[in-house]
Amino acid sequence: MSTHRATKIVATLGPATADPEVLERVLSAGVNVVRMNFSHGTAEEHTARVALVRRLAAGLGRDVGILADLQGPKIRIGKFAEGRIELREGDGFVFDIECTLGDQGRVGLDYPELIEDVNAGDILLLDDGRMKMRVNQVGSHTIHCTVLQNGALSNRKGINRQGGGLSAPALTSKDMDDIRVAVAFDADFIAVSFPKTAADMYMARELARAAGGRAQMIAKIERYEAIDELANILEASDGVMVARGDLAVEVGDAAVPGLQKRIIRMARELNRFTITATQMMESMIESPVPTRAEVSDVANAVLDGTDAVMLSAETAAGHYPVDVVLAMDRVCIEAEKSHPVRLDTGLLDRGFSRIDQSIAVSALFAAHHMKARALVALTQSGSTALWMSRFNSGVPIFALTPEDKTRRRVSLYRDVTPVLMPGGVAEDRDMLMAEAEALLIERGIASPGDVIVVTCGEPLGKSGGTNTMKIMKVGAER
Repeated sequence: MSTHRATKIVATLGPATADPEVLERVLSAGVNVVRMNFSHGTAEEHTARVALVRRLAAGLGRDVGILADLQGPKIRIGKFAEGRIELREGDGFVFDIECTLGDQGRVGLDYPELIEDVNAGDILLLDDGRMKMRVNQVGSHTIHCTVLQNGALSNRKGINRQGGGLSAPALTSKDMDDIRVAVAFDADFIAVSFPKTAADMYMARELARAAGGRAQMIAKIERYEAIDELANILEASDGVMVARGDLAVEVGDAAVPGLQKRIIRMARELNRFTITATQMMESMIESPVPTRAEVSDVANAVLDGTDAVMLSAETAAGHYPVDVVLAMDRVCIEAEKSHPVRLDTGLLDRGFSRIDQSIAVSALFAAHHMKARALVALTQSGSTALWMSRFNSGVPIFALTPEDKTRRRVSLYRDVTPVLMPGGVAEDRDMLMAEAEALLIERGIASPGDVIVVTCGEPLGKSGGTNTMKIMKVGAER
C-alpha cells in the first residue's frame, strides 16, 4: 500500500473477509474505512466484526473508520414456489399482495402500499433494472402488468418505479433499531438509504443522538426525488454517497455519470465529503484483474474529486478481496498523478465568514505557493482538515490529534492522513509546535529543512477554535 494515495478506499465486509487473516491483509492493502451492510447479517455479527476490525487495525498501527449502512425501504417481491421463473416479452404478469407463493403468472409483494403508488402506464423495474414491466391496471390488491423484455425473475428481487415517486419512508423500524446498534458499537459514519428530503437526514441524526451517538451522517443519493432536493439534503448531512445502482434504475443509466459529477461538485462546494459507490470493480468478484472499463470508472471518480471509492460485493463476497483493494489503490494513485492543481481558481470565488475556516484556507494558499512539504492541522474535531481537503493544493494534509474518534473520522477525507498526537494537549503553543515537529520527523513525514504550514487554536484543546497559522522550517531555531 502506498502512503501517498489521497483518495480513500471503503470496503464492505462479508463472508469473503470473515477470516481474521484475510481481513488483516485487506486492511494492510490500503482500506481506510470498512462498511457494515445492514441489509445482511445480524446485529451480533456486525458488532463482532467491528471489534475484530479495531483489534486488527490497532495491531497494524492504522486508523480505520467504521461505516454502518442502513438497509432502508428496499421494496421486494415475494417468493416463487419453484424459486425462479422465466418471462418473455408480451407475457402478462400480476403482483398480488395476497399471494403467498408465486408462479408463472403472479407473485406477492412485501410492500402493499405499492398499489397506491402506481398507475396504469407506469414502468416497473425489477432486479436492478434487468426486468421491465408496464402497468396496465391497478386493482384493490393486484397490479396487472405486461412484460417488456425477456428475462428471469427469482425470489425477493427489488422493485422500483421508473421516475421514482414511491411513498416508502426512508427510515424503517429496522433502520431505527440498526441505528441503535451502530451507536452501541460506536460507528464513525451512518449511511441513510433512499432519503427523499433533508427531514430524513435530520430524523436519522436525532435518533442517533438520542441513543448517545455522534456519528457523521451520510446521505445515499439513490432516489429520483433526491436530485431536486440535493442542496437541502447536503445541508442536513455530513457527507454523501453516490449510490449509482438504485439511482440508475430510477433516473436511467445514461443520466448517472453527469449526476455523479454534479453531486461531487456540489458536495465539495458545501464542505461535505463524498463516496462514489456501486459496481466499481464488480468483475473482480470472479476475476483477479479488473476490466479496462472499471479502471477508467474508478479513475474518473478520482478526477471528479471524490473523497472515497467504495467496494461492495468485491470484498464482501468476492474471490479476490485483497487483490481488488490493491488494484483500486494502484488506479487511484495513477489517476491522482494527472489530477490538475488549480487552487487559486477554486479559492478566488469563495467567501469565508468563519475564523477557523479562513485560517484553514489561508494555510492551503501558503502551503501551495511555498511548495511546503506538508499541511499540518492540530485538531480536536477534524473540521480544519476537512476544509483543507475541499481544495486540491498539491500538498498532503496531516491531522494531528489525540482523539481516537477524530482520527477515524478524518480517515475518509481526501488527502488527509490521521496521526496520533500522544500525550494530550501541550501547555502552550510553542511546546505544542515543537512536539508536532518532532512527531513529523519521527514518522518520516518531514525532514530538517522542509517547510511545513501548521494550524492550531488558542486556547489550546478547544474544539472549533482554530485561529492560528504558522509557517515553519523544520529543525530551525526558534
